[in-house]
Amino acid sequence: MKYVGWPEEGELVVGKVDDIEDFGVFVDLEEYEGKRGLVHVSEVASGWIKNVRDHVNEDQTVVAKVLGVDESAQQIDLSLKDVNDHQHSDKIQEWKNEQKADKWLTLAFGEDMDDDQFRRIANGLLGGFGSLYEGFEQAAIHGYEALEDADLSEDEKDAVVETARENVSVPYVTVTGYVTLTSPDSDGVDDVKAALQAAEGNGEVPDEADLEVTYVGAPEYRLRVQAPNYKTAETQLETAADRAVAKIGELGGSGNFHRERQLDEE
Repeated sequence: MKYVGWPEEGELVVGKVDDIEDFGVFVDLEEYEGKRGLVHVSEVASGWIKNVRDHVNEDQTVVAKVLGVDESAQQIDLSLKDVNDHQHSDKIQEWKNEQKADKWLTLAFGEDMDDDQFRRIANGLLGGFGSLYEGFEQAAIHGYEALEDADLSEDEKDAVVETARENVSVPYVTVTGYVTLTSPDSDGVDDVKAALQAAEGNGEVPDEADLEVTYVGAPEYRLRVQAPNYKTAETQLETAADRAVAKIGELGGSGNFHRERQLDEE
């Protein structure tokens, strides 16, 4: 999808070198429909430039900073030298992600989707998330709930969630901790089992988190949580541990949570 309108001063844009002249470089903007910018020779690279072609090639994909926009003159002034390697890499990745999201929209709504529908749905995701890719990623992680406030119909939300979950690779983090659970009762094994079941949450663990409770050697048990970010993972890990410790306490036993194994590895 290409934006209708003009980029803003200071914005980083992706473009393709269209024409190289002694006075500068013309760049077709990949993200803006029908827009072309000029990189003056003084903005191509730092220092004295003998030959512009020593620094750029025709059809090369570049990242440029918008120095100024004159809509009345249909002119966009760009700079290549003001973009560092980190900014270049991040912007290219962002652009590639949006290209992926364009394809996912087509997968969700079909090749026959007209331009008006495409833009309306795209604007619904952009309005809620700032980018198409972020909209699909959040839909993959949180499901329908992520799209509650998006300006889309119920069927459109369903299509986005289904496509997101089939196509988006969500980055996950994994955190691990341990609980030690003991009970003095003769049926203490059952008390520990009840505490471990409490740790599992009985439906309290959110969909985006995956909690695993495993035996590593009595009285120690491992809790492992996989989630899309550390905050969620840490919260669910500590909450699971609290449930187990509280339950064993209710049953007359004792428990504690710790980050590292306290018993030797098997």
